[in-house]
Amino acid sequence: MGDEIRLGSDVQNSVPSTQISLSRVGVTGLKRILRLRDSSGRNTLFFAEMKLYAHLDARQSGVHMSRFIENIENAALEIASEPSPNFESLTDRIAVAVARTQGASRAEAHIRAQYPMTKTTPASGMKVENLCTFIGVSVSDGTRTRRASGVEVEGLTVCPCAREMVSEHSRGVLLSAGYSPEQADEILSILPLASHNQRGLGTLLIGSGSLIMAEDLVGIVEDSMSSGMYELLKRPDELYVVREGHMRPRFAEDVVREMLRGVCERLPDIRDDSFVLARQENFESIHSHNACAERCGLLGDIRRELRGDSAGPQAPMSFESWLDSAAKEA
Repeated sequence: MGDEIRLGSDVQNSVPSTQISLSRVGVTGLKRILRLRDSSGRNTLFFAEMKLYAHLDARQSGVHMSRFIENIENAALEIASEPSPNFESLTDRIAVAVARTQGASRAEAHIRAQYPMTKTTPASGMKVENLCTFIGVSVSDGTRTRRASGVEVEGLTVCPCAREMVSEHSRGVLLSAGYSPEQADEILSILPLASHNQRGLGTLLIGSGSLIMAEDLVGIVEDSMSSGMYELLKRPDELYVVREGHMRPRFAEDVVREMLRGVCERLPDIRDDSFVLARQENFESIHSHNACAERCGLLGDIRRELRGDSAGPQAPMSFESWLDSAAKEA
């Protein structure tokens, strides 16, 4: 065995030649299989990717990279032994550990984990497993912690504009064929009309002290799109999804608004000072670009706007600014 290498000084703790503080220093692309045990005692494996950051003081040369990995390993081992663990607890623990072990005034832990959800196909009633993505972000100063958690979900969206053009064209065809205006309108109201559709990616994040079930957020996002998506569809299911989607066309903007309405109606116990971010990106089928829409802010502002009591917040609040302000107020 070779001789152990001993360093004469701690290089990371030395004073840098240019003394400027850095907002984020850390590691990205950390991949790990997490083993969590649910309330029934069953172990489930989750594939997770993480990013960990620490604020670096102007008089400190660098962070201790190995400590980031140690923080993950220790937190994962602790939470795996608990009867009802959750990803929110994991991100909180890692953020606190990073702040303490790095001696940082601010630390962040970001986690994206894929997990399976069982769904029932709409017509045949088959059980299928879809992968959803959980998102967790925690910020800590080593004592106080604030977090946001949410989901990314895929679904089907149908373009209302193209559907309306097809509707107008079809109405003209029906009138030319001798149908009355009333008959043409009735026919168009009961038949699904063609449009271009696209796969959409919906993101819903909520920053709150309350524990929110990921399944509830998945349901809100899916119901906000034209139709949900399934890994396996028999022919009756495929007919149902296509017909359902084309009877409920929605822009990316519509999806975001429906997500926010869903949060207000289906999660009434979430406090007004909670933060909400809703985002939709549609991967266009007849364009080479994508369409996206987003709204973020305090839930109280969104509730008042939905009731018609307010035109919205005077100044938009970003996700980062909410995390920082919430951590300071904790």
